[in-house]
Amino acid sequence: MRCLAFIPVALSLATSAPAETVVTTRTIRAFEVISPDAIRLDPATVPGAYTDPSAVIGQEARVAIYPGRAVMEGSIGEPALIDRNQIVELIFSRSGLHIVTEGRALDRASAGERVRVMNLSSRTTLFGTVTESGQVTVAQE
Repeated sequence: MRCLAFIPVALSLATSAPAETVVTTRTIRAFEVISPDAIRLDPATVPGAYTDPSAVIGQEARVAIYPGRAVMEGSIGEPALIDRNQIVELIFSRSGLHIVTEGRALDRASAGERVRVMNLSSRTTLFGTVTESGQVTVAQE
């Protein structure tokens, strides 16, 4: 008769630190820049939520976020440099030609984003890209 011996195999399970989620301490209104006092870390795991406070501080809320709620990816972004209806400087440069005029922003936008702008001189609507200084560069499409 055969005797089967079972040899216990030790499984080493790495104990990981519990994940934390960034949650709000007060209501953050849409278009408000998030300050350090408006968030805290909560010892819970929420899929799709931020886990690093430094990734949230200084960003702009795209929607209202209520107290105790997790700050979800997609609900914040870079702060807008241009507001809707703001007068902006339009710049067109090509082959040595440099034209600067004024326009009215038709949307909110942050640096690097495309924005619709109405040229105040010709009343035509253009698309441009917001620069770091808040100007809009337009190009012939």
